[in-house]
Formats: sequence, C-alpha cells, structure tokens
Amino acid sequence: MIRDQETINQLVDLIERFVRERLVPNEERLAEEGKLPEDILEEMKALGLFGLTIPEEYGGLGLTMEEEILVAIALGRTSPAFRSIMGTNNGIGSAAVVFNGTEAQKQKYLPKYASGEWISCFCLTEPDAGSDAASLKTSAVRDGDHYILNGTKRYITNAKVAHTFNVMARTDPENKGARGISSFIVERDTPGITLGSVDKKMGQSGSMTCDVIFEDCRVPADNLIGEEGEGFITAMKVLDRGRLHISGVSVGVAERLIKDALEYALQRKQFGKPIAEQQLIQGMLADSQTETYAAKCMTLETARKRDNGENISTESSACKLFATEMVGRVADRAVQIHGGAGYMSEYAVERFYRDVRLFRLYEGTSQIQQVIIARNMMREFS
Repeated sequence: MIRDQETINQLVDLIERFVRERLVPNEERLAEEGKLPEDILEEMKALGLFGLTIPEEYGGLGLTMEEEILVAIALGRTSPAFRSIMGTNNGIGSAAVVFNGTEAQKQKYLPKYASGEWISCFCLTEPDAGSDAASLKTSAVRDGDHYILNGTKRYITNAKVAHTFNVMARTDPENKGARGISSFIVERDTPGITLGSVDKKMGQSGSMTCDVIFEDCRVPADNLIGEEGEGFITAMKVLDRGRLHISGVSVGVAERLIKDALEYALQRKQFGKPIAEQQLIQGMLADSQTETYAAKCMTLETARKRDNGENISTESSACKLFATEMVGRVADRAVQIHGGAGYMSEYAVERFYRDVRLFRLYEGTSQIQQVIIARNMMREFS
C-alpha cells in the first residue's frame, strides 16, 4: 500500500517518541533483568509494532520496504534487544507465510503475529550448519498426513517465548543441497519439542536464544509452507528482506552512538577545553557521521528498488555488509571518545559496543555477504 508522506512521518515520529520516552529510560532495566518488561511489551503490541510488515488484511500495517527501514532506523536508537522480541514477527518468523503460505495458514497465523498474541521464530541454523545452511541435517519424513521431524536447531531467537517455529528441514534425503529442503510451521505444544537453556551471550541481554530439539515431532502436512523443496529458496527471499532491516537498525544504532559520543565530547574537558575541540576527536566524529550517512542512503535506495519489484540480492548483501561493519567502527570510536569512561558499564556505549558485534554474524556473516556479492557479479558478467 502506498501511503502519503505525512502519514509515514507521523508513524515514524510516534515510534521515535516511544523510543525516546519509554525504551531508552528502560535500557538498563532490560539489560539487568534479561527480559522485556511486561508493561513495555504491552505498549509495543498496542502500537502495532508486531505487525509492521504483515499485510493489512491480516491485521498488520503492511509497510513497504522503504517504510520498514525508516521504522527500523527509529527503533535502532535504543537497545537492539527491544526490537528483537518483535523482529521475528515482522521478518524471518512470519515472512515465509506471507510469501508462500496458503490462505488457510495466513488466516490462522498472521493475525496472531500482527497483534503480538503469538511470537514466531525462525529455525535454520544447526550445530553443524550455519553459514553453510544448505547442509542442514534436520529431517522431515512424510508419514501419511503428517511429517515426522528430527534434528536440532541452534541459537534460535525468541524460541523460549515462541508460539510457532518456522522450521527448515530436509524432505528429500537424496538431495543434499538446497532443493531438498522444505519449510514447516510447527506449533510449540506439538509433542516432541524440547527447548535448551537460554544462551549466555556477549551482548543483547534480553534477547533470548536457545536450542530447539525435535524428536519424532509429528507435524500436520497442512503446515508445509509452499511445496516440498521450496523451503530454502523461500528462506533466501526472507533473508534478503531481513538483511535490509538489519542494515536500517545498524544505521539507527550508529546515529544513537554518534549522539552519545558528541554529547560527551562537548561536556568532557581536557587541557582546558571540551575534547570536541580536539581535531583528532573531530576526525572520529566526522568519519562516523559520513559512514552512517552512506549506509542510510544505500539502504533506503535498495529498499526503494525492492518496492519497485527489482532483484536486490546483491544490493541487500552489500547493504548488510557495509552497514553492520560500519556500526562496529562507530561503536569502537564512541568508546574511544569516551576514553576510560567508555569501558564502564554506566555508559551506554559500553553496552552498545557489545550489542552491535552480533550484527556482523547473524542473518549471514560479513564473509557470506562478500561471497554472495562476488558470485552474483561473476554470474552477471558471464
């Protein structure tokens, strides 16, 4: 749906105010408690944040890719763990249903995702299959009107609180590549599901991940998304969109870090004047601002291309590669500008420094993005 610019501006302004007035003041609380405060969760549901990308006919806001990026930038100006709880409902947890689900699946699941009544998650990574996702071992064997799933998924975001799991499993054991993989919706009360303990991570406290183990888990055949063998192809479409979203979040985080670093540099005095007047400090601020602006421009431009129906496989990987590497550099400079104070947990830059490290790993590492970009270049050249 195409909206007028005033409507989008109002939505972004609303979310920016929510971030500023409700999320930022609760960042330390989230980090200390390790889970999203219930009152904040309910406010996020009321704002429609769980259904940003879900079509309006199923209860969501149906944002375009460009609109989603503008919202992602706004949400990026606070702890990434806040976004994480609703991120899967808007991205990798629901997109396969939006793209390839049957009408019955859409009617059953999407309204619950959009309202936040149900949380979704995406189960692709395994103990021995991360970047080489096509080599996954989780199996799905047809048994009458059911499939029997067996296997272990690792580092699954929101698994502890999820109501459904979007599971990638191999339905064709003879096909060891991507074409042998299918996608399933598995509800959490299905017998045969075991959840591991919550992972202890470097950062993003409050964003829960854990293992999901399937043992003779019987899933109705009606829960197959699309056709057999289409799961990995759908997953790649999902990740194209997800990589743009993470790029937008990276821009928002970088803008927050620049703001914090600039405020500190203007207040902190050394040698009789604010350190912001020192040229080497100015250089770090200027480099951060320039790189953030570049990432923002390329991400929004790629989003517009996707909205126009163009293939953005190369561009989305380029955005993800540049934006996530960029925010790592900005976080490092922000800590450096803070000096010793930047190493102390009382300053937000210390937490963000750890939080943003994950951006270069999930939804495809920087190295995987390089491979995708280069292979696409060679394919187009030939």
